[in-house]
Amino acid sequence: MTSITTKALEKQLIAKLMANFGKAPEEATDGEMMRACALVLRDAMAVREVETRQETRREKRKQVHYLSLEFLMGRSLMKNAYNLGILPQLREALEDMGFKAADIFEVEPDAALGNGGLGRLAACYLDSMTTLEIPATGYSICYELGIFKQKIVEGQQVELPDNWKDLGSAWLLPKPAEAQMVNFGGTLREFWDNGHLHIVNEGATTVMAVPCDMEIAGYDTEHVNVLRLWDARSTKPVDMALFSRGEYLKAAEEEAMAETIAKILYPEDNHLEGKSLRLKQQYFFVSATVQSIAAKHLETYGTLKNFHEKNVIQINDTHPALVIPELMRILMDDAGLSWDEAWFITTRSVAYTNHTVLAEALERWPQELVAHLLPRVWQILMEISRRWQEKVEKFYHDPAKTQDMAIIWDGQVRMANLCIAGGMAVNGVSALHSDILRKDVFKNAYGMEPLKFKNVTNGIDHRRWLSEINPGLDGLIRELTGDGYLTDAMQLKKLDDYADDKSVLERLAQIKQANKESFAVYAKKTRGVVLDPSSIFDVQVKRLHEYKRQLLNVLHIIALYQKLQDDPNAITHPHTFLFGAKAAPGYATAKRIIRLINSLADQIDHDPICKDKLQVVFLENYRVSLAEKLMPASEVSQQISTAGKEASGTGNMKFMMNGALTVGTLDGANVEMRDVLGDENIFIFGLHADEVEAMKREGYVPQRIYNRNETLRRCLDAMRAGFRDGVRYDDLYQQLLFGGNGSPADAYMLLADFDAYCQAEKRMVETYGKPEVWNRMSLHNIARSGIFAADRAVAEYADNIWHVPHK
Repeated sequence: MTSITTKALEKQLIAKLMANFGKAPEEATDGEMMRACALVLRDAMAVREVETRQETRREKRKQVHYLSLEFLMGRSLMKNAYNLGILPQLREALEDMGFKAADIFEVEPDAALGNGGLGRLAACYLDSMTTLEIPATGYSICYELGIFKQKIVEGQQVELPDNWKDLGSAWLLPKPAEAQMVNFGGTLREFWDNGHLHIVNEGATTVMAVPCDMEIAGYDTEHVNVLRLWDARSTKPVDMALFSRGEYLKAAEEEAMAETIAKILYPEDNHLEGKSLRLKQQYFFVSATVQSIAAKHLETYGTLKNFHEKNVIQINDTHPALVIPELMRILMDDAGLSWDEAWFITTRSVAYTNHTVLAEALERWPQELVAHLLPRVWQILMEISRRWQEKVEKFYHDPAKTQDMAIIWDGQVRMANLCIAGGMAVNGVSALHSDILRKDVFKNAYGMEPLKFKNVTNGIDHRRWLSEINPGLDGLIRELTGDGYLTDAMQLKKLDDYADDKSVLERLAQIKQANKESFAVYAKKTRGVVLDPSSIFDVQVKRLHEYKRQLLNVLHIIALYQKLQDDPNAITHPHTFLFGAKAAPGYATAKRIIRLINSLADQIDHDPICKDKLQVVFLENYRVSLAEKLMPASEVSQQISTAGKEASGTGNMKFMMNGALTVGTLDGANVEMRDVLGDENIFIFGLHADEVEAMKREGYVPQRIYNRNETLRRCLDAMRAGFRDGVRYDDLYQQLLFGGNGSPADAYMLLADFDAYCQAEKRMVETYGKPEVWNRMSLHNIARSGIFAADRAVAEYADNIWHVPHK
């Protein structure tokens, strides 16, 4: 499609509008036009995907299967047009037909099939796998509703349904002929036949998994991969007898129960029904996926005995961990292999990426629930657990280590330990994170099987997160270094040569200023917020979690505000703090912090002393498409998590690549950012991971810091008393000083790092006052960000874990 002319594309769009919507261009709505564009691009990608698939089968190439409960795809129209090399033609064709191209791109909903970094990473990796011409498929659930739409009402988060499919379904190709059946519950009947033990599940509830494929185009390649999203349908028709008697709801009950599985991302699991639904979701997508992979493998090879030689299954966090017993079930029950043969194949097919060191985020399931919902899988899990425990006991002869490494223990199934036992590789997602996994979280497993443990630092799709969203910067880079960086991000390093070129530094500043002005226009148009583009744009956008420490940012802003009240000349340069974050619906503390940010924003907004000096803005409904507008305009990136808690982060990389300077702790990938930047191009502060642990061991008492630090004490007292909206934050005050709900006081060390953070912000503001120094630092950040490209990360997976060739 790379050579298509604007006129030829226009013809295709008009034909699609007429055939699919019965409209001429002058009659079509923006939504219909967007769908017509999607269908034209989808058709072109579908043809290429068939050719890619046939070539993969013909050459018998090893395939990668990337399983993730989240894929935060965002919008696809501009991205696919960009990758197919037809974005300029598409813009022109739309304008020629009387549409505004920007409006058509804007009307597309985000495909928000994810919660945050985990899902966005999966989307970036799909792009890179395709660009590097690796035969790969992503797998997830075709959620009817994505992550909720966030509305702020009276300062508080309200969750609204996010029905992305109305327009977003234009990208999906349903494949009902490739549907799979997934069983829940039932009882097992065992019998011997022909010397083989056969196990049949009787009386199970069967749900049909129907694949809906989303085509994934790579950049500068004919190769196309697929994201396969499983939709849930009932296998039973509506009960017409009940329907005839007027019992309409009961008649459609089976259908409704089945479809609940694909209704929503991450149902609340603080009750049994929610836990049950989450487990059903995980098994539903895993079972459908493994059945599908096995069926296609059999079509090509006629046997599953070489499955591990031709397939690798990468599981993104523990959500797809049931792939291990499910693959065992298919190899034994369907293919008739022995336990040892099946285990040999499974442990050479599955690899696990860990994304967290937080104990509460390492999934555990009640064994009664697993046994009830998945009786055959439970049998297999018990046997995997027994054999693994035996292996651990033989190696360590230490009951404490056996308990730590057990898969089933104390009535729970521990999914991370299952992944370690049944996987060929376990990787962390930054050097520090992988180190913590080896030395702490999984130290006993590492001691027994050290070669399994690897590191692959996360990466981002630099074509999307730089070239596509920041055309001004992209233009400057191409002018200075050529366009080679698009397929080799390390070529960005050539920008370092211009560090002393004043004209380049000035142009960099002009591009940033233009991006700030554009974002200010967008904020005014969509939110009614008036931003000052001459102020420092100081940004913290990410999931709201206590360890990410949005509250530390808030405490510093309160300190600044109080300083301004004491001395109206205390702030020399206008400073705008921008927040964007969604809190999980059941996470009460996170929701309180959102309310606090809005209370403080309101207070500052109404205080004349802050005019043209200090502003706080909470950006409602933070999502991929909002990030794409915000990143190019950002000047300061807040990456301030408690050291040792953030696995990697990817937002930090996106900000760096767009020339923002980081104020951050030595946590996650910040460590590697500091390594490539040097201390002189990043504002590092705070305790290191080992110091955090040491302080906790020695007995951390935050009240002592409160008592001796007057600035901090005033901040906390002000927060406790609340602001002009009359809302008090005594609960957050109590948590920081005294703890509560089973958590220790100041569990994430905000008070311990407060002074150092304030000093880092002060250094940052002082540096901002020296434009040439600031712009040089910004240039170095862009130049040295190439190592954080997803292409590099995926190539490392391909070389060191998957063992597949790539471009």
